[in-house]
Amino acid sequence: MIMNGTIGNHRGDATRIAAKLAVWFAGLAVASAAFAHVFPQKQEPGAGATVASPAQVRVIFDGPLEAAFSSLTVTDASGKQVNTQKAAVDEHQPALIAVPLPPLAAGHYTVHWVAVASDGHRTHGDYAFNVK
Repeated sequence: MIMNGTIGNHRGDATRIAAKLAVWFAGLAVASAAFAHVFPQKQEPGAGATVASPAQVRVIFDGPLEAAFSSLTVTDASGKQVNTQKAAVDEHQPALIAVPLPPLAAGHYTVHWVAVASDGHRTHGDYAFNVK
């Protein structure tokens, strides 16, 4: 077809558009997978905080957690686990996990967390706080 003195190639145009769309959708899929992981947004006690003995540790994540596979444990300076009860994801706020604590002596404590997003992606980490 001749348009304005140039030869238009509709098949070539369609192929270029299809290729651009395929690249765009592939980028969208990669971006969606990257956002599937959940990470802490707020910790109580906070990282690096010095507090009186807390009754519990709470961590709020940026997305819902899979309760069966997510966990929190708290260890003392020697690495001994101090929480005797299992952590639980809040059924009304599925981005929140908490673990009750016994009274803690003054010292350095580390919170170890494992977060499994509702789509199965797993992240983990730790942070420390001090009891005065």
